[in-house]
Amino acid sequence: MKSLEAVLSEVESSRQEMVDAMIGMIRIPALAPVNGGDGESRKADYLQGLLEGFDSVRRIDVPDDLDPSVMRSNILARKDGKLPGTVWVVAHMDVVPAGDPELWEIPPFDPVYRDGRVYGRGTEDNGQSVISAMFSSRPFLDQELQGMSLGIAYVADEETTSRKGIIHLLDLGCFSEGDIIYVPDWGSPNGSMVEVAEKNLLWLRFEVTGRTTHGSTPDEGINAYRVSTVLLMDLMDTLEREFAASDDSFLPPRSTFEPTMRPATVENINTIPGYDEFSMDMRLLPCYSQEDVIARCREIARRHADATGARIEVKEVARHTAGPRSSTDTKAFHALSKAVESVVGKAPTAVGVGGGTCANFFRERGFDAYVWQCGGGTLHAPNEYVVMDDLMLDAKVFATVFYNLCLRPADRRPRMHFP
Repeated sequence: MKSLEAVLSEVESSRQEMVDAMIGMIRIPALAPVNGGDGESRKADYLQGLLEGFDSVRRIDVPDDLDPSVMRSNILARKDGKLPGTVWVVAHMDVVPAGDPELWEIPPFDPVYRDGRVYGRGTEDNGQSVISAMFSSRPFLDQELQGMSLGIAYVADEETTSRKGIIHLLDLGCFSEGDIIYVPDWGSPNGSMVEVAEKNLLWLRFEVTGRTTHGSTPDEGINAYRVSTVLLMDLMDTLEREFAASDDSFLPPRSTFEPTMRPATVENINTIPGYDEFSMDMRLLPCYSQEDVIARCREIARRHADATGARIEVKEVARHTAGPRSSTDTKAFHALSKAVESVVGKAPTAVGVGGGTCANFFRERGFDAYVWQCGGGTLHAPNEYVVMDDLMLDAKVFATVFYNLCLRPADRRPRMHFP
C-alpha cells in the first residue's frame, strides 16, 4: 500500500498534466441550450477519455427540454472498496455564458496558462473542481481499497436548474445511505471555510408594460422604464427593511435582494419605451419563505401598477429551498477538516453561504454534504481564472481524504494518517 507521502508526491508531480487537462476541457464551452449552447456531451466525451483505471464509469445522458436532440451528460466513475459506502467528489461540467467579449483580455474559450494561472470561462467554476477530483483520485486507481469506495461525479445543468444533472441522479438512486458527499463548488482563501448550509434561493422577473410614444410627448404614453426603475428602488428598500434578520453563521449574514438581468428597452433615444423588464436574484435566510417574499413583491407591484396605469407581472423563474444544515459531527466533516489542516496548516471554519450548489439537493434528500475548495472570486466574471497552486492544494486535500477513508485497511481506521 502506498504511503500518504507517496500519494501527495504523485499529485504534486502532475501539475503540468493538470494544466493540459484544464486547457483541453475549457476549449469545450458546455453551455445549456437556454444559453445558446449544445450541452455537456462533448465535454463529457473529453473527460470520459481521461477517466481510466476506475472499476466502473457510467454515462447518463438526459435529453434537454428545450432541444431534445441535445444531451445533458453526467458521468459517475467509481473505484470499489471493501467497506460499505462511497466517498464522492461532485463537480459540474456546464458553464455560464462568457458575456461581453470586449471585457475579456483573451477569448473566453481559448484558454491560456500564464503566471501560474489558467484563464478562460469555466476555469474556476467548476473546472478547478473537475480537475482536482480527477488528479486526487489517480494515485489510488492501481491500489486495492481497504476502506470505502472512491467516486467522482461530473454532473450537468448546475448553472440553470440541475434537473438534468444532480436532481436526475438523485431520483435514479445513484447515491446511497452511508455515502460521503463533497462538493467543491465554493472557495475561500487557503480553504479556510467549509460551507455546511445555504440560503433559500429565489429568482423573480418583473415585466412592466406601459405605452410607447415619442420622447417629446411623454404624457401621451406610459414610460415602462421609468415605472420599472421606481418599482425596483421600492422593492430593494422594502425587502431589505422587512426581511432584515441577521445570522452570523452565514456569509453575508443577511438576506440579499439584488437586481441582475435587464434587457435593452428601445433602440433609439427619442422613443419612450412601452415595455421593460428586470430580474432579481434573492438569497433568503432559512427563516424566510419564498412565498412570503413573492407575496410582498406582488403587493408592491400592484401598488405601482395602480399609481401609473402600467401592467406589471411578477413571474417566478427559479427557486431552491434550503435543506437542513449539514452536521459538523460526522466522519465526513472530520476527515475533511483534518485533511485541510494537514495540507494548508489550519482547520477550516463551518459557515453558511448564499448558495446554491449541488450540495443543497443532497441535503434536501437527507444527506450531509460539504462544500470546500481553495480560492474563489473570479467565477462568472470576465477574465475568469484558476490559480494552479489553489488547484494543487485542493487535489492534495482530497487525496488525503481518499487515503484515510478509502485506501487504509479497516483495522487502522480509528487513526487517520497525515504528513
